[in-house]
Amino acid sequence: MSARTVVIMGAAGRDFHNFNCVFRDDPNVRVTAFTATQIPDIAGRMYPPDLAGKLYPEGIPIVADAEMEQLFRGRKIDEIVFSYSDVSHQHVMEQASRVIALGADFRLLGAASTMLKAHLPVVAVCAVRTGSGKSQTTRRVAGILKAMGKTPVIIRHPMPYGNLSEQKVQRFATLDDMKRHKCTIEEMEEYEPHIDEGFVVYAGVDYAAILARAEKEADVVLWDGGNNDLPFYVPDLHITVVDPHRPGHELTYFPGRVNLAMAHVVVINKIDTASPEGIEVVRASIRKVNPRAQVVDAASPITVDRAEEIRGKRVLVVEDGPTLTHGEMAYGAGTVAARIHGAAEIVDPRRYAIGRVRETFEKYPRIGALLPAVGYGDEQVADLEATIRRVPCDLVIIATPVDLTRIIRIDTPMLRVRYSLKETGTPTLEQILKERLKWR
Repeated sequence: MSARTVVIMGAAGRDFHNFNCVFRDDPNVRVTAFTATQIPDIAGRMYPPDLAGKLYPEGIPIVADAEMEQLFRGRKIDEIVFSYSDVSHQHVMEQASRVIALGADFRLLGAASTMLKAHLPVVAVCAVRTGSGKSQTTRRVAGILKAMGKTPVIIRHPMPYGNLSEQKVQRFATLDDMKRHKCTIEEMEEYEPHIDEGFVVYAGVDYAAILARAEKEADVVLWDGGNNDLPFYVPDLHITVVDPHRPGHELTYFPGRVNLAMAHVVVINKIDTASPEGIEVVRASIRKVNPRAQVVDAASPITVDRAEEIRGKRVLVVEDGPTLTHGEMAYGAGTVAARIHGAAEIVDPRRYAIGRVRETFEKYPRIGALLPAVGYGDEQVADLEATIRRVPCDLVIIATPVDLTRIIRIDTPMLRVRYSLKETGTPTLEQILKERLKWR
């Protein structure tokens, strides 16, 4: 029998992991391509031979998602595997219809075939949508584990936007490590807060090799999930964060609803700023999908450097990029800070945007009068800096987890907004972690 031909639809993360776990060493399958979406500048590259394995001595091409139909010309493709996250159920079925119309099978891989088993306890922090508050929840869990006398090592969901061979296993313990690995703004936003608090972060491409390295210096593996993807490791404690600012999304996005259904603990975040109606919708969803989960109520308190300087000012608000783009949030912590502290106006940056930043606004028109801190490459970072300089404002409010002033020059006066997670009732994450860690 000839090998079954497969194409993997992805976004430079879950797709590579699915290949490594399920297809890399299977002689009965021939993966002919990855398709790429969501992340700029991934298409046109190769998944290199040293990562693809002995069955793929020439590597595997990565092509744009829009070129998928061209892959079918003159060749037979048996199956297309959907392998990216934080998309609506409608989008998944639209892609399924597209694939089936081309004559191929459409496949979703399950948790059992794509989660690796660790030797150490694994605490996984995931979310139902990008921007729910997963990052500050992970920081909160890391702090609790440290206070318990544990040594957590954080393994972050992949963001391999550079040389894939060099990024097979990445370890970040200092800010210089991020520079050495040529991290993008998107990567720094996730790694820098953990590094600032004294934790080691691993990421990369080959998550079996990453786990083997991380377990040598940890008591607990702390999985820091990306988008609303599933964990790459079998969790002993699976925490899922839901967002009452987007009530209902916990039921209608993939694989966020899977995270909700699988969770041992569901954190309802942003209770301090969400409407009572939104909170109740989310509670009802938890009761419907996962009534046995423990529920933690939490706020996402905001702190602002020199907050008094905001009052009466015309401000440019720079928010976390993925939260505004494929996370589809209409605002973030910077917007909340501007409103609470009396900004006279939030200046709309769209007319001043140039280059890759302008392209981002065109691709995601729902962003509105906020500036996403996009930075997937040098060109995008340069355009972000130039756009900020062009906006006529009195003050720039930076609400990204990374210190942008280390990366770009901001001549206008600037304030940083930070946010954390604080439980507002019982049970608390500390109580749950102390109880759950008894099993190991």
